[in-house]
Amino acid sequence: MSDSTTNAWHLYLVRAADGTLYTGITTDVERRVAEHESPQKRGAKYLRGRGPIELAYRACVGDRGTALKIERRIKRLSKSRKEQIVAERPEASRLFAMLTFEPPEPE
Repeated sequence: MSDSTTNAWHLYLVRAADGTLYTGITTDVERRVAEHESPQKRGAKYLRGRGPIELAYRACVGDRGTALKIERRIKRLSKSRKEQIVAERPEASRLFAMLTFEPPEPE
């Protein structure tokens, strides 16, 4: 999977030191993970004080609307289902199927 598409949105899961998984979306995964780790408090409030963190999973999921829908569904999953996603590392099409989500129509 490539980050070369500048307008592509990515879903990511990071694992905190306490073992919890945080789900987010961004157009630049590396930048966002660095923000979560930054002392300038540019990352998610949930992750503050839970570091260090590590990127556990990422997938390019298309546009922002699709990314928001997938993020919402994953945040509602049990920890064991999130761990399944991390373990299987599905491509976006397989992730859509796992979440019973219709992928966007190609443009």
